[in-house]
Amino acid sequence: MTDVTGETADVLHTLFHSDQGGHEQVVLCQDRSSGLKAVIAIHSTALGPALGGTRFYPYATEAEAVADALNLARGMSYKNALAGLDHGGGKAVIIGDPADREHGGVKSEELLLAYGRFVASLGGRYVTACDVGTYVADMDVVARECRWTTGRSPENGGAGDSSVLTAYGVFQGMRASAQHLWGDPSLRDRKVGIAGVGKVGHHLVEHLLADGAEVVVTDVREESVRRVVERHPEVAVAADTDALIRTDGLDIYAPCALGGALNDDSVRVLTAKVVCGAANNQLAHPGVEKDIADRGILYAPDYVVNAGGVIQVADELHGFDFDRCKAKAAKIFDTTLGIFARAKADGIPPAAAADRIAEQRMAEARAAG
Repeated sequence: MTDVTGETADVLHTLFHSDQGGHEQVVLCQDRSSGLKAVIAIHSTALGPALGGTRFYPYATEAEAVADALNLARGMSYKNALAGLDHGGGKAVIIGDPADREHGGVKSEELLLAYGRFVASLGGRYVTACDVGTYVADMDVVARECRWTTGRSPENGGAGDSSVLTAYGVFQGMRASAQHLWGDPSLRDRKVGIAGVGKVGHHLVEHLLADGAEVVVTDVREESVRRVVERHPEVAVAADTDALIRTDGLDIYAPCALGGALNDDSVRVLTAKVVCGAANNQLAHPGVEKDIADRGILYAPDYVVNAGGVIQVADELHGFDFDRCKAKAAKIFDTTLGIFARAKADGIPPAAAADRIAEQRMAEARAAG
């Protein structure tokens, strides 16, 4: 029998022993005929069926994919709890280039159908949706094998693109941050830097410009930046994220791409007074939240402000109503302000305050049986 060492051992230790673990179930999925390799992580069902998206990404190793699924699933438990949803947290990752096969990737109808069968085999313990690398059209395919699928197109009984309300929720988080820090929720004449103007980021640009903000953007994909600038020539462009976070006079920094944006190096040089963005798992490691606070930077916890999308996909399970969802997403303003108040009262960073509130709701649900 082969010894379990290295990266695999680290993942197992995270799952069973670390504060980042405590998951109820982790499922490894493989379908050789389609090339599917996936991980489904269910962190908690204390509040209800686990809900979270499917990320499609070319991870360097399988262990890295499992670790990401664990972290993302845990984040979804906290996000759903603070969003007031009757759902626990789960997440899935599919390993591989998310481009279609004709464009050099591994995504295919056969692969998505196989993935749908794995999700269906969990009998409703996990409800899936879109995430990085997956889209509404993909969820339409998955739904052909699995009724526990949200984020589908309106033509197939779904609500469509959840990035619209995700961006709206982040905007509400920014308004709450401005209210807390400057005594006024308006973002007029505030300089906001957005790293990543893809599915969510380009909608966020629209909200900010409508509110009178000055916007600077960057993205690794030139076409994404070009789309924004062609529509809004007044938007400035930074060469890359490193240049963006060093921008003079930056009031708010919005990480809207992949996680880990707030690390030892970036926090040290960040010029913004507020961090509030759509990306998941922005804190690269435990302790970064204290470094941010020590620098006098206000951090709006990512899983609080980016909950608009999960509010939408959860509502889809009960018959989608956009106005009802937008009203729920607007409450992110009050939730964020409440977290800042709790942080001040307890003398802890906002990220820790948010965790305490979410953990309290989950504990109460478990105690109630």
